Amino acid sequence: MPDKRRHRGAHPQDADSFRAEVLPQLRLAAHDLAWLLTRGYACKAAVKLVGDRYSLRERQRSAVQRSTVGDAVRDRRKALEVGVEAVRDADVLLDAYNILLTVESALGGGIVLASRDGAFRDMASMSGHYKRVEQTIQALQLIGRHMDEAGVRQALWYLDRPISNSGRLKALMQEVAAENGWTWTVELVASPDRVLASGSDVIVTADGWIIDQGRPWLNLARLIIAHDVPDAWIVDLG
Repeated sequence: MPDKRRHRGAHPQDADSFRAEVLPQLRLAAHDLAWLLTRGYACKAAVKLVGDRYSLRERQRSAVQRSTVGDAVRDRRKALEVGVEAVRDADVLLDAYNILLTVESALGGGIVLASRDGAFRDMASMSGHYKRVEQTIQALQLIGRHMDEAGVRQALWYLDRPISNSGRLKALMQEVAAENGWTWTVELVASPDRVLASGSDVIVTADGWIIDQGRPWLNLARLIIAHDVPDAWIVDLG
């Protein structure tokens, strides 16, 4: 069946699964998961233990997991986070789908998770296929404007070549950059995570694995959403 989505919006069950009355229970689950992870429990086993204890639905378990890390990981990631002053007159590497989907989700009314390490993360899923939505150009313009105002010299975007429509998104990104006079380079690579993790410049991402390789990161999604999407649906389990 063709994908006819026009927004990067909420899942049909989210209004019930993340209503205000449920959030205290989800925060308790996140607290318990953080306790287990801090003490060395394997993530998969810890998520199952906590999810079963609180009878969490699949997306609730996913939200708790995506929002939660142990104390040492939280502290290490926060120590690696840099502010916008660090990217002035510098090149910046962007985890393209990571930042784009989060901003699209915020603009489209989808859930954005405020995580324990300070990052904002979406709950969108592409399953190997990227679908442009009504918020795509607006999201790219917001990302570009914030980088421009921060004084970024050049933005180097990395897209997953194996994901369908990455080529079309690359062309759109280049078009948006040209219209605004921004210096963007967009590359299709087999594994953006590994390319980004091996770089030396500041990375725009909320991907925990990349950050955990010791990379300095800019929490750009959070900055954009806090400044430009005041009505975003933020679920804070951190």
